Amino acid sequence: MPTSLRDTIQRRLSRERGTIFKSAPLRVALTYPSPYSVAMSSLGFQTMYRELNGRDDTVAERAFYPDDVEEHRRARETLVTYEGQRPLGDYPVIALSVAYENELAGVIETLELGGIPALSSERSSKHHPFVLMGGPLTFSNPTPLAPFADAVVMGEGEDVIHAVIEALVAHDTHEARLDALATHPNVWVPSRHGESLATIAKSDKLPAFSQIITPETELADMFLVESERGCSRGCTYCVMRRSTNGGMRLAPEAEILSLVPEGARKVGLVGAAVSDHPRIVDIVNALADRGLGVGLSSLRPDRLTDPFVAALKRGGYRTLTTAMDGPSARLRTMLERRAKVEHLERCAELARAHAMQTLKLYLMIGLPSETDEDIDECVAFVSELSKRAPIALGIAPFVSKRNTPLDKHPWAGIKIVEDRLERLRKGLKGRADVRPTSARWAWVEYVLAQGGANEGRAVYDAVKKGGRFADYARAFEAIGVSEGGRKPRRALSVVSQG
Repeated sequence: MPTSLRDTIQRRLSRERGTIFKSAPLRVALTYPSPYSVAMSSLGFQTMYRELNGRDDTVAERAFYPDDVEEHRRARETLVTYEGQRPLGDYPVIALSVAYENELAGVIETLELGGIPALSSERSSKHHPFVLMGGPLTFSNPTPLAPFADAVVMGEGEDVIHAVIEALVAHDTHEARLDALATHPNVWVPSRHGESLATIAKSDKLPAFSQIITPETELADMFLVESERGCSRGCTYCVMRRSTNGGMRLAPEAEILSLVPEGARKVGLVGAAVSDHPRIVDIVNALADRGLGVGLSSLRPDRLTDPFVAALKRGGYRTLTTAMDGPSARLRTMLERRAKVEHLERCAELARAHAMQTLKLYLMIGLPSETDEDIDECVAFVSELSKRAPIALGIAPFVSKRNTPLDKHPWAGIKIVEDRLERLRKGLKGRADVRPTSARWAWVEYVLAQGGANEGRAVYDAVKKGGRFADYARAFEAIGVSEGGRKPRRALSVVSQG
């Protein structure tokens, strides 16, 4: 490994607090298919690190997608773990956490940079690791992982991972391990189940919290802790709605506060509906009383009040961020969002009253039944809001996801999305900062969100060709999927296991 890459690992390790170094019979390479700064901001990844290392028979050592993958390729060095600095191929088990559809390219490249064939069909049970996957993607549609994963843990994995490890230890052959895992109700084994998925697991191990604190993350030096898990709301587009995850489970205020370690400077409260916690204002104020910076992963506009925003200000907030979701009142009703005009107007007033630098609003465009009139309503409404507070719009094209009421709704079209973005930009020029994500890559996300093993295999072909958008378009076209339309997909079923 070039000195500069080794130095990067050593520097990062030296700046971490909470890193685990140990020896155990079973070595697992806990791997994230995005760079270190993203991975170490993932509470789920950190939780799995602690769970695995909490076992006497297992040691988990971390590996990450390179910061600069082209530089890594030029160096011609195998990807290694941080704690052990061993190649991924030296580990009997690789455990990958996958958050969203467009990380699939990272899964492929991470495995191959580690000297492991990405396709399970090209791996040898005698010479290659067992590849286990899990993560947030399993709440919606993990079937594009089928060509690459030996087994997939579905849902909240804190409990399931122990049964998986015990099955891997108890059986000597690859086939016996697959057979054993296929009997677990929360483990999907593509070679045994096809595209019939296992059920999504729930865990009572709440709250999750950071094992490692480091300055070199997206959330620098922030201690992460769950304030709640799941959601009690029924937003029609959201994978984490109450029907998917069994509703919201609260962590007690006292337990949240007791977990924050001495020496922490910032605390991130994590969950799908953090601002719905009935004690959230008290929690934020208690942390601010300690002189800690506070960040929340989700703020709902109907929950923001003067005491709440005052507490956020005390916790270091300079930008008030919440969700507008749909560009018009009609579409917000269709999404079953509680964000009404009066709530968003109040957010602008609160942002001004508490001297926030910006009110940032997230919304989607390209929604079912959306028209230019909806966009024009957004322009008029945001223009009025901008008279009360500086506005920034974070805009994402709508992508329909499995396990939601808006599943199967067709993709709006790249040109339609781009035209509506341009309509927003022109209408709000000089009034709001418009920051969209790519319509092209949103279409790739849509194909994978609605696709299956064939679409996953097409991503492999696209990555091999260079990973440009045109490579994806050609690979999808080869299996009959084009931006203007797609083949009907089969409905997924859930396997019934013993």
